[in-house]
Amino acid sequence: MPVLAPPAELSQDSRVGAPAWREAAQATTRRAHHVTDRCGQEVVTMWQPKASVRDPHVARHLCRAAYILPWRFRVEMLKGGSTVEKPPPGDGVTLWKGKMKPPAWHARLPLPLHRDARALQTAEVVHAHARGARLTAARLGRAQHQVNARLRQLQRQREATDRRLSQVRKGLLVNQQSVKLRGYRPKSEKVPDKADSVLTWEKEELKSMKRKLEKDMEQSETLLKALASCRDNLGFCCKERLQAVDLMNQPLDKVLEQAGRHSWVNLSRPPTPRPQGQKTPPPDPVGTYTPECALALYEAKQLLMESKDALVEMAKNEADIGERQHQMSDRVCASLGMRETLELKERMNMTLGLMRGTIHRCTKFSEEMHITRGLIKGPLSETHLETREKLDRPLVRVYQRHVGTQLPEATRLAQVRAPSHTHIHTYTLTVPSVSLPPGLERLLLSSTPGPGKAHPHPTPLLMICLDLNPCPPNDLPASPTLGSGFDDTSGGHF
Repeated sequence: MPVLAPPAELSQDSRVGAPAWREAAQATTRRAHHVTDRCGQEVVTMWQPKASVRDPHVARHLCRAAYILPWRFRVEMLKGGSTVEKPPPGDGVTLWKGKMKPPAWHARLPLPLHRDARALQTAEVVHAHARGARLTAARLGRAQHQVNARLRQLQRQREATDRRLSQVRKGLLVNQQSVKLRGYRPKSEKVPDKADSVLTWEKEELKSMKRKLEKDMEQSETLLKALASCRDNLGFCCKERLQAVDLMNQPLDKVLEQAGRHSWVNLSRPPTPRPQGQKTPPPDPVGTYTPECALALYEAKQLLMESKDALVEMAKNEADIGERQHQMSDRVCASLGMRETLELKERMNMTLGLMRGTIHRCTKFSEEMHITRGLIKGPLSETHLETREKLDRPLVRVYQRHVGTQLPEATRLAQVRAPSHTHIHTYTLTVPSVSLPPGLERLLLSSTPGPGKAHPHPTPLLMICLDLNPCPPNDLPASPTLGSGFDDTSGGHF
């Protein structure tokens, strides 16, 4: 085994170079070591975590121990009594083997990819702004859609209320006409009775209904104007926010679905203690959610709440007034005896129609009887007789060449002519006696307009009667006499 001998001491004479040269070389070496240490310290200070300032009055090892203490894993107690080590929260690189998580370090010198990094950072900022503007535009568009739907609901309710108001005004006119007609009674019948008090009560009730409906119409008109203005404002803000989203797709509904909230002004769902999805960001004049957008959404929310209450109130008032109007009409008609009067009038109209039908059937039968009598009598002139109607036609002459071959044709024609004349004469005396009763005659005169005038308010029964007989009884056409100039007493020429 080799044995190492101690190094021999160098003598003063074995040193290389002059003493001055050696001292200069040693000074240069020390200066190089100092420069190396200083460069290392500067590099560490240029690439180190933020806020890592060393206290010069504390020892180095103690500063290091206190500095890395927040990096170490933390021990947490579980419910079962066991423990688990978890890294500290925050950004950094987790060292599971060393059970440490140092924070992220930041360089104080520009890196070689500094230009690309700045471009990527700018693109991220632009994309984040565009996404925020798109989300705000989606919220504004959904709010505009809801306001527009509420506008349509309010418009339909206004139409229903307007129809009810027109019925109330018509009722006031009918009440006024009824009072005016009752003023035409004789003086002996103008004593105030129950009908007058009922008409007065009806007038006051109709006036109160009219005032309530007119008030609802005014409020709804004001709401319509406010909702229309809010809708236009939301549309303007939405277009203004979409100006920065030209380079991105714009699935606004999908954006709201991804955000977790379909609307920021939807009041149909019940409130939850923990709202799902993203929260409404604070307004920022230079951000994506500007104060103008926040004000437009707040105004839309308030108008939706107000219009919802107004719609419920208008629908309730319209239904209540319709029910009250129906009950009031039944009460007034019962007090004035309108139902019995209308029933009597309908029965008289039916009787009138049946009577006119009878007159028409009798008239038609009379015309047919006149035609039959003319056909039975035959023509006035012998020249108008056909060969088959002559008693001396060749067939008869040939038959009468033998004895006892007389034909009963002439006798039977004479026998039939007399009874037909008797029946027609009896009908002519009977039909004029079938006349309308005085009450029906007055109703006919009051229901039938004059020549060239239309009926003011034709009832269905009266129209049926007029269809049964389109011309008055006095204007019935005369019975046509086909044998004009025919003498009832004269017989036919055979």
